[in-house]
Amino acid sequence: MTGIRVNDRCIEEDEILREMQYHPAGDAGAARDAAAQWLVIRALLLDRARALGIDEEDDADAVQTVIEREVDIPAPTEAECRRYYDNNKERFRSPDLVEAAHILLSAAPDDEARRAEAEAQAGELIDTLTRAPERFGELARAHSACDSRHEDGRLGQVSRGDTVPEMETFLFNLEEGQLSPVPVKTRYGVHVVRVDKHLPGRTLPYEAVAGRVADYLKDASWRRAFQQYVQLLAGEARISGFDIAAADSPLVQ
Repeated sequence: MTGIRVNDRCIEEDEILREMQYHPAGDAGAARDAAAQWLVIRALLLDRARALGIDEEDDADAVQTVIEREVDIPAPTEAECRRYYDNNKERFRSPDLVEAAHILLSAAPDDEARRAEAEAQAGELIDTLTRAPERFGELARAHSACDSRHEDGRLGQVSRGDTVPEMETFLFNLEEGQLSPVPVKTRYGVHVVRVDKHLPGRTLPYEAVAGRVADYLKDASWRRAFQQYVQLLAGEARISGFDIAAADSPLVQ
């Protein structure tokens, strides 16, 4: 993407490449587009600063001054916040939790021999615990490589995202009191897992999330207003080499 011009400003290729580091994306093309987009927006805002007579030594300060002066969104009303909450209660739930315990037989991911040995040992432990579930704490203390062995293998309360995906699959699908029927293999080794209790999340009351709702609505409104403001500036500018109208919603850097 070369030859971008915004009014009298030319955005060079090396400037786009330098800017890419601030726009992480799934691939280099997407990062390049995001960097170019922001540089076009920045050029529009700097030209607007000049038109308004804003004199700042630093370009970033000039851009910020323009935004603060011309993009102003009132805070959402209480009625708007409550209406959003009522229509989106699923967004405002406490996380599902499980209380669980495990026995970890450590094995490095690239040590096939040790992993096979750990898997066989875990299978033996599962067989033993199926016959004598009351021995879980004893066996955790004797065999687990996790510090939880000092607590009979108990992990406490675990929510989604607290563990690796392989473990999470078992934690949130086993029934209360159920032992994993097969060894659970993760990057840390092989686990014997038991779920003791499910603690379903609950909808949080409006009063507990009112601030979060207000912040979300204000941010969403500001982004829409900023996008409209940029499109207004672009409509009055001479831009070549980049289609700002086709770009995604801009993000202020």
